[in-house]
Amino acid sequence: MNHFYIIANAQKDYQLEITKKIQQFIIQNGGTCDYQLNQEQEGTIFDKRQIPDDTECIFVVGGDGTLLGAARIMADRNIPLIGVNTGHVGYLCELETDTVLNGVKQLLTEKEYTIEQRILLSGSCITREGKTKQQMALNDVVIHRSGRLQVVDLIIFVNGEYLNTYSADGIIIATPTGSTAYSMSAGGPIVDPKANLLLITPISPHTLNAKSIVLGAEDKITIEVAVRNGEQEEKVEVSFDGNPVGTLRAGESITIQKAPVCTKILKLSRLSFLERLRKKLHDYT
Repeated sequence: MNHFYIIANAQKDYQLEITKKIQQFIIQNGGTCDYQLNQEQEGTIFDKRQIPDDTECIFVVGGDGTLLGAARIMADRNIPLIGVNTGHVGYLCELETDTVLNGVKQLLTEKEYTIEQRILLSGSCITREGKTKQQMALNDVVIHRSGRLQVVDLIIFVNGEYLNTYSADGIIIATPTGSTAYSMSAGGPIVDPKANLLLITPISPHTLNAKSIVLGAEDKITIEVAVRNGEQEEKVEVSFDGNPVGTLRAGESITIQKAPVCTKILKLSRLSFLERLRKKLHDYT
């Protein structure tokens, strides 16, 4: 590889120290590299149109949140991403600040890397005003209670067939990549990110037998907000990869399925998924 690009989170990379170090190393070793800031928290999303068509790999400097945003925006560009963790846990990031230059050197001089296809979720809400635009998520779509501290009833349909009604604080629909995120915290299983499936995990369910459910990747999931309290209309909030996208009221629903595009994640490490997971869990226990 010779042509690179960097998407940098200025809040996570102080004075762009890591970003500039990567850029200078690549240029000094005969490659090309430019960068762009991603300041999503300030409402400034990077412009993917500025990324050259001949880019072979994008370094995403920041943390898991920065990588998630880049994955959603760049899904249709078919360019592999590799995360550089400057945050905390960084389950999704392949490189740390102390290993990043070795990783860059490996990409410049060797071909010993793999590119994993990660599925994305695509979803849209169906409200009284109509159908909202499609949103995408690499980790998960979360539907959770809003307002008063009380449970909500969520009716789950799979491919049009009724599955279950959860009385809970909410529901998580996760990809295998997202199985180590909120779904794991809510008691869901950890899944190899290369797997081709979807997870349904209830959040704090008010029953003893509510468990995560594993579905095929081609299944279409619909979640409807049930009418529970006649005196006050129920409301839930919807977020994609942690980003709020809207509110659902009683009788409204959201439909979620696998997106038609995938994200490419570049991996340098020869560690298996289990070895990497064991190390992450040990480091951040």
